Amino acid sequence: MFSTQAHIDKKTGTDDLDRFKYLQALVTEFQDTDKKDNKLQILANLGNFAYDPINYQHFKKLNILDLFLDVLADEIDESMIEFAMGGVCNCCLDPEFREYLINNDGIDLTIKALTSANEETVLSAITTLIYIGSPKARRDIVVDLMKQFVLTTDKPRLVNLAQIFLNDFGE
Repeated sequence: MFSTQAHIDKKTGTDDLDRFKYLQALVTEFQDTDKKDNKLQILANLGNFAYDPINYQHFKKLNILDLFLDVLADEIDESMIEFAMGGVCNCCLDPEFREYLINNDGIDLTIKALTSANEETVLSAITTLIYIGSPKARRDIVVDLMKQFVLTTDKPRLVNLAQIFLNDFGE
């Protein structure tokens, strides 16, 4: 459910952190902790906050999209990559985020995620490429991967989403 600021203000008490401060605390904790489980939980929480466009301005101020992209670039843990890719997917409908992804290796990192063994990561990557809709997202390698998913996988969600990509952007 998308929130309004009035709904958020009503829901939180006067002693609660406001949304920006809460997100800032999550980012700080993510950067400061060495515990993998804590990082994973924080990344999942940030990805969930990316569902609601009311948070986009906070995400921009806190560079949370960069945090997701850094995880995609540097992390090898499949769960971390899953949540980072989910966060990118949730953000990419915003025109500014979409442009940022196009101009800052977001498409290359998303294409890299297509080779993940984690189905959720691949689904988020395909959805991101569909939402971005850039010619960079329609490279031959991506079209070939989508054809491969359609022809060789037994996972219906993956086949269906790859087929949607091909219908929209394929040959």
